[in-house]
Amino acid sequence: MPVERKLMAQQVLDELFAEGLLPFRLSAYEVSYIGAEEYIVRFYDSRLNSVDVSCHQGDQFKDVFRVAILERVHRMSERSA
Repeated sequence: MPVERKLMAQQVLDELFAEGLLPFRLSAYEVSYIGAEEYIVRFYDSRLNSVDVSCHQGDQFKDVFRVAILERVHRMSERSA
């Protein structure tokens, strides 16, 4: 399952970049399950090392990750403004 989640995460990242919603390209290199439907998605990027994802029963990982990464990038852009 971690490989599937990694592929889903990368697909979301590629889509968001293509849509102009990410200011830089990200590569997901690892998705770690940390328990209770909690995941950490790690990136090969010094600007953004990782994002925590809480995926509750009935939630789609892809959708939850999309929201999590957009919120994180938004917070980053607010701090740099």
